[in-house]
Amino acid sequence: MERTIIQSLKRWKEDPNRKPLILNGARQVGKTWALRNFAQQEYSKEAYIICRKNDLVRQLFTQDFDTNRILRGLRAISGVDITPNDTLIILDEVQDVPEIIESLKYFYETAPDYHIAVAGSLLGIAMHTGVSYPVGKVNTLHLYPMDFEEFLLAKGETEAAKILKQRDYVLTNMLHEKFVDLLRQYYYVGGMPEAVKYYVENGALQKVRSIQEEILKGYDMDFSKHAPQELVARIRLVWQSIPSQLFKENKKFIYGALRKGARANEYELAIQWLIDAGLLYQIRNCNKLALPLDIYADTSAIKLYMLDIGLMGAMVHTDPAQVLIQNNIFSEYKGGMTEQYVLQQLKASGTSPIYYHKSGNSRLEIDFIIQQKANLLPIEVKAEGNVRANSLSALIADTPSMHAVRFSMLPYKEQDRMTNIPLYAV
Repeated sequence: MERTIIQSLKRWKEDPNRKPLILNGARQVGKTWALRNFAQQEYSKEAYIICRKNDLVRQLFTQDFDTNRILRGLRAISGVDITPNDTLIILDEVQDVPEIIESLKYFYETAPDYHIAVAGSLLGIAMHTGVSYPVGKVNTLHLYPMDFEEFLLAKGETEAAKILKQRDYVLTNMLHEKFVDLLRQYYYVGGMPEAVKYYVENGALQKVRSIQEEILKGYDMDFSKHAPQELVARIRLVWQSIPSQLFKENKKFIYGALRKGARANEYELAIQWLIDAGLLYQIRNCNKLALPLDIYADTSAIKLYMLDIGLMGAMVHTDPAQVLIQNNIFSEYKGGMTEQYVLQQLKASGTSPIYYHKSGNSRLEIDFIIQQKANLLPIEVKAEGNVRANSLSALIADTPSMHAVRFSMLPYKEQDRMTNIPLYAV
């Protein structure tokens, strides 16, 4: 399979100011595969070490941060003659030895010619537990589930992916039904690499669902294993509520839906834990359509999305026929699945910041607002081809200088100050 993160890793290697690398991302999004595949492509040697439940690694990193001593130990443990510039040191599953994160500062300062990358499940949480995070001394990359382009490449649809990448909308319009069918498949399979790999090799839908369910069980086990015990029940409540919160007309996260009388301050830490673990994406309401967006963020109004549309489908037990065959899949669940998909695509593309806009004194609501260079770009998401009576038209009618984007199941079309882009071309 092809992952676009490989190109980012190559740029990291070639950067003359390269620092030790932390590859962030939720469990089972493919961090290990990406680093090992990158090592095989770009380096003469790979020193791969699993740190979880590895007493030798723990002893090596908990004595001191003498990089010469640590490098000797890594050579002994890996059996690889680690040398500068031509060896990639990969320390995987580092969550059990948080001192590894702190040691990266000393690799940067005293051994900059050694290429070292670390990864681990729930790394974003483990790195802050009792160790000094090496601010300014590391590079970071984030790996997301496979996006729609990567899904197409995995299926061997290389030309289809190229057409989308080149924004050849004449051809996409001609091949509209083909792309819709491929998008239906992605809605069901999602972007978790194990599920995608099995699907493209076997096409077995029930097995794909079993893989997704096993991943969800693994996450649930992580809640008990890694989260503070006083938060576990609240984490589960938040996590299990995400689909139902998105499948309602008003997709703002409602704390009262968790339990009667629930308040934000009771669940903020649980939500942050899930965000740090890479399992949830949070976007805030921007209460004024002006730049910069960050200063107009309404911290009391949020929307929460899961990391993967396939896992969301597994959580609510969507039937394969409902997704792959019936014509109403893109209008079901009040557009929640479609917003989930669009948000995933935006996150995977590196789009930041992302907000939504809800005006307190009117019915105006815009699904997403992003900054594009020095301009605001309002985005409306429609689950099907019916795009009448919407907030976006009202917004651009009142703001003559503004251009907008609508993602829907209509083919590509330029309109007056609005571009309609089909969902498969997000």
